[in-house]
Amino acid sequence: LLAAKPFSEAALAQARKAGKPVFAYFTADWCLSCKVNEGTSIERESTKAAFEKAGVVVLVGDWTRRDPAITKFLTARGAAGVPLYLWYPSGGGTPRQLPQVLTPDMLAELPAQ
Repeated sequence: LLAAKPFSEAALAQARKAGKPVFAYFTADWCLSCKVNEGTSIERESTKAAFEKAGVVVLVGDWTRRDPAITKFLTARGAAGVPLYLWYPSGGGTPRQLPQVLTPDMLAELPAQ
């Protein structure tokens, strides 16, 4: 549903430089809580509509095979693993780490905050 692009620090920097809001999420095929959040909150029509309206860039970091670049990024943010959900507001504001349990309303309201 969401028009997500693969996560890279370069893609994040590019979106931030353009002043776009960014939702970056880190997941793995074997991560049960990741899959639950994706089904209940991330891959929802309400999330898609809110993100499209606000021009949110969605970046997904797939840690299924423990990609070293993603491991480095997770570690730098104090995360031992996945899921990790980060919101970068438009205009270069301070990024926020979101809780490990998401709700559709929480995600749909992010662009307005």
